[in-house]
Amino acid sequence: MRDRGPEGVRGWLLVLVAVFLIWEPVEYGVLASTSLPMFTVRGPSLLWVLTLKLLVVALGMAAGIALAGISPAAVPLARTAAVLFAATDLFVYATPYLPNNRMPGDTPIYIAVSLAFWAAWFVYLLRSRRVRNTYE
Repeated sequence: MRDRGPEGVRGWLLVLVAVFLIWEPVEYGVLASTSLPMFTVRGPSLLWVLTLKLLVVALGMAAGIALAGISPAAVPLARTAAVLFAATDLFVYATPYLPNNRMPGDTPIYIAVSLAFWAAWFVYLLRSRRVRNTYE
């Protein structure tokens, strides 16, 4: 039998699972708890954006659970979640619907870092030997 290389939910794949299952839900909780008091100023658009983010976080959690459980649908679900997280971050950073404390001129940096982060995970899901060996 030939050695296929790394497999299993370890290494960077485990980090991605933690991003989906721990980091993003905690980040959303902090965002929602700090944004909701601004509802009287921001209006219903704030709730729409928070709902959109909640749906994307839920999809990310589903992807994290699928990755951890080595489900056949895990990788396409995780790729979709990464794309939606990037799109949602772009929308949130580029629009005034959510309150923020970024310095003027810093928004392009936040957008670039977020897009680079999610693009790196997307490429990882496409090219990683561990991902390929674990889910194929």
